[in-house]
Amino acid sequence: MPKNRNTFPSPTAWGRRVLARAVHLGWRWVQEAGAVTAEHPGRLRFRRLGPGTRLAFPQGTVFGEAWIELGDHCIIAEQVTLTAGMMPGLDLGCDPILTLGDGVVLGRGSHVIADTRVTIGSNTYCGPYVYITSTNHSYDDPHEPVGRQWPRTDPVEIGPGCWLGTGAVILPGARLGRNVVVAAGAVVRGEVPDHSVVAGAPARVVRSWDEERGWQPPLRTPAPRPIPEGVTPEQLVALAQLEES
Repeated sequence: MPKNRNTFPSPTAWGRRVLARAVHLGWRWVQEAGAVTAEHPGRLRFRRLGPGTRLAFPQGTVFGEAWIELGDHCIIAEQVTLTAGMMPGLDLGCDPILTLGDGVVLGRGSHVIADTRVTIGSNTYCGPYVYITSTNHSYDDPHEPVGRQWPRTDPVEIGPGCWLGTGAVILPGARLGRNVVVAAGAVVRGEVPDHSVVAGAPARVVRSWDEERGWQPPLRTPAPRPIPEGVTPEQLVALAQLEES
């Protein structure tokens, strides 16, 4: 005969559940309290921090805030690094060094390193772990360690409406046009024209768009159907559940 088992949780299991719930609730409170917004900037004093913009907690390394401008309704995920200047405490002059337009999204763990001017256009979305830098190591002297040689800097400009995939690297001197798509893991330098898709290391244009021919090479998937006007989020959820069943 099988032994009867207690159907009620043991005191130890019950205690662990209570503790786990308390930890999760506490962490959620810490995340809310530690987030940086225009209303609650904490210790950070940006040159501009637009309304609706939020830096999630925990933040990554942030310094040179006096030369960093963040537009309206930006989303800065956890552990994102934003720096202006090579180190804290430098006087970088009167003009901003790092500028994010309205609606910019920086995914978790991304880095934006602006030792000279870096501009990210409005409504540009970055996946996690994107690296954007205006500085690169130099290795001119073969007898000196690379890390001890003075780096080179070159401004970076990313146009509005771009999408940078996970792990993309944008090198000094890069100029991305409007609505550029950068594939995951791509390493970008130089000029990228409007409405281009780039991939690879170093990145090259693999697809582009113009008024007469459209996308070349042609897209392999049909264009998504636009959501009809007047459809509510609740109706979309119900439709998705119906399609799954």
